[in-house]
Amino acid sequence: MAHSTMLHVRVDEELKAQAGEALEAMGLSVSDAVRILLKRVVNDQAFPLELKVPNVQTRAAMQEARKIAKARRARFQSAEALIDELEKNASAPSPQTRQQ
Repeated sequence: MAHSTMLHVRVDEELKAQAGEALEAMGLSVSDAVRILLKRVVNDQAFPLELKVPNVQTRAAMQEARKIAKARRARFQSAEALIDELEKNASAPSPQTRQQ
């Protein structure tokens, strides 16, 4: 396992607070964001894409996933139940399709 090291960065206090709030809405800490940034720079050899606050549906799915992981329980009782649900949702029109 690689050894970790401290990275000290000077930023405006207000900027740090605002960024911390936005990142928290995405489920990330400032440290998480810095690690992601550096990993993407290394992997892509370029400055990475921008992250945005997830929409309401995505945030609900993230919260549900965290609850499931914390409870250590499956959402479906079997693989067959999962596949049935996926097939049911695949045949239903998406909200975007219904609006068009």
